[in-house]
Amino acid sequence: MFITQALNFKTDWWRYLLGFFIIFIFWQFIGAIPLVVAMVANLDFSNLESIENANELLSNIGSKNLVLFLLMLGFLFGFIGLYFVVKNLHQQDFKSIITSRDTVDYRRILHSFLIVFVVNTSMIFISYAISPESFEYNFKLEPFLILLSICIFLLPIQTTFEELLTRGYLLQGFGIALKSKAAAFIFPSLIFGLLHIFNPEIDKLGYGFLAAYILMGMTWGIFTIMDDGNELSIGAHYANNLVVFLFVTADWHAIQSDAVFVSVEE
Repeated sequence: MFITQALNFKTDWWRYLLGFFIIFIFWQFIGAIPLVVAMVANLDFSNLESIENANELLSNIGSKNLVLFLLMLGFLFGFIGLYFVVKNLHQQDFKSIITSRDTVDYRRILHSFLIVFVVNTSMIFISYAISPESFEYNFKLEPFLILLSICIFLLPIQTTFEELLTRGYLLQGFGIALKSKAAAFIFPSLIFGLLHIFNPEIDKLGYGFLAAYILMGMTWGIFTIMDDGNELSIGAHYANNLVVFLFVTADWHAIQSDAVFVSVEE
């Protein structure tokens, strides 16, 4: 029902192709303007090696919280692009890419959030108890409070945007175009994984970690199809990212933060 409810709106295949292109422009180009301006303003043209190092370009901007804020703005613009495409190109009710229920079930979001948050947080602190030498204590009150504010107000936009793009908009698009539930969760999951292919985690941990992204996307895709809505995946995705940003970071993470711990494990 979650997929077929989109049939009540304009679902020509070319609309999804054009729609994804428009969303990508909002997300990766318009949304990146503040970040690019900040990088250029702080660029050291006398040091060409720094220009070739993406992490150094980001660190030159300023604090980790400022970099995180600018990166999150890209997802805000992506969300705006997604809303624009769904409402105007498809003339579709935006709620229909979130859930097939009459209203969004916020209890489902909260339940999945709490389960993933508790499990992931427990795993981090168990790892710390077993192998404290693998972590460096990094807690600083002021930057942590700023980080917490970003995680409360902007991080949900990032995670919800990714869910609604891949397991909402694209899942419905592939499901309708190919008339297959299997295709509906396989192809968006592959796209979800490929969106992370240039993350430094892949360089550090190898392409097996990319497979983990794809597998996670497939799992959440199955939840969406079986539960007829995105509520479970929205809550789980936010909890997963929130735990990482707040409690553990590493110099090889795609987005670094002023987390409580820094992983120093090779």
